[in-house]
Amino acid sequence: MMNEKVRCPWVGENDWNKDYHDTEWGVPVHDDRKLFEFLILDAFQAGLSWLTILKKRENFRKAFDNFDAQKMANYSEDKIQELLQDAGIIRNKLKIRAAVSNAQAFLKLQKEYGSFDNYIWQFTEHKTIVNTWTKNEEIPVSTAMSDVMSKSLKKNGFKFVGTTICYAFMQASGMINDHIICCFRYREVLDQ
Repeated sequence: MMNEKVRCPWVGENDWNKDYHDTEWGVPVHDDRKLFEFLILDAFQAGLSWLTILKKRENFRKAFDNFDAQKMANYSEDKIQELLQDAGIIRNKLKIRAAVSNAQAFLKLQKEYGSFDNYIWQFTEHKTIVNTWTKNEEIPVSTAMSDVMSKSLKKNGFKFVGTTICYAFMQASGMINDHIICCFRYREVLDQ
C-alpha cells in the first residue's frame, strides 16, 4: 500500500466514492446546468446515502433530460407519473414534484440574476471558503451561511433545500473546500 493517496475519511474503500471525491467533490462549479444537477441530486439524497445517489446518477440524468431545467419546468402530469414508475431513480413523489417546481424556481432566479451561478455564489461572496479541518468530526453539517442560503432558496420557491442539504451542496459545488488538510485533494481544488 505504498504511495496510497490520503483521502477524506468519508470516502472509505468504495470506488464510486473515490471517483467522485477525486474528480468532483469540492471543485468550484460555475456552470448553471451542473449547479442545478447538484441541487436536485442533493434534494433526492435527503434521508439517503450519497452512494445511493451516485449509483443512480446516470439514471437520473436520463430520466430528467440531463437536468435541462427548461424541459423539467414543463413536465406534464404524465411525465411525473412516468418518473414515479422509473426504478432507476428514487421514486419519491414529493421529491419528484419538488424537482419540477425547483426547475421553475431555478429559471426565475436565472432570469433575475443573469445566471443561477450569480445568485448562488453570492452566499460566499463569489469565492470558495477554504476550511482547515484536520479530521472529519470537525466538519459541520450546516453553518450560518447555509442557513441563509436555505431561507433564500425557500423564499424563492425551492423545496427540499434545508440547511443541511444546502451545506452539502456548497461542499459538492466547491463553494466550500471541506477536504481535510491531509487529503491529497485539499491543495488540488485550490488551484481549480
